[in-house]
Amino acid sequence: MIRVLALLLLLILSGCSTMPPTNSTNLCSVFTQKKAWTRPALQAELKWEIPVPVMMATIFHESSYRAKARPSRRYFLGFIPGPRRSSAYGYAQAIDGTWGDYVDRNNRWFASRDNFADAIDFVGWYHNNSVRRNGITPNDAYNLYLAYHEGNAGYARRTFERKPWLMNYARRVEQTSNNYQQQLTRCPLR
Repeated sequence: MIRVLALLLLLILSGCSTMPPTNSTNLCSVFTQKKAWTRPALQAELKWEIPVPVMMATIFHESSYRAKARPSRRYFLGFIPGPRRSSAYGYAQAIDGTWGDYVDRNNRWFASRDNFADAIDFVGWYHNNSVRRNGITPNDAYNLYLAYHEGNAGYARRTFERKPWLMNYARRVEQTSNNYQQQLTRCPLR
């Protein structure tokens, strides 16, 4: 009897967790599996004028669509957890300060980094700021990702040029965005 109750409790709790899509490299599959994500993605595109494939590629490469993603931490003596490398959290891997700016400037007092609708709105907001501040075109996933990673001021100072690994990673984000765009021709969201 106890085993049955424990199993039932485990099933209930696992149903509450948000699992990432099983085929994250195919945007049609992502939106088929996560139907509730379609409307927030389209709303963010309309509101911030950033294409859905660019925002989704950013989120995919930041968190692999994991709601509670966090940077890894170092361990002392192999087992004592140390601090995390940054305060990045959630789908968008937004850091505390930038998330706070988003919440304040958009009156989103109850927004949460582990809520997909809030996270994609954040990514759209951030990319829109990069378009306005740095003159990046809205469909330029490569440069938008560099500004997202380095911050708009860092991007303006071209700090990414000293980070070949980051420029290579931004190319991967760009490729994902391009693939997502092509895939959407077979499964239009509208």
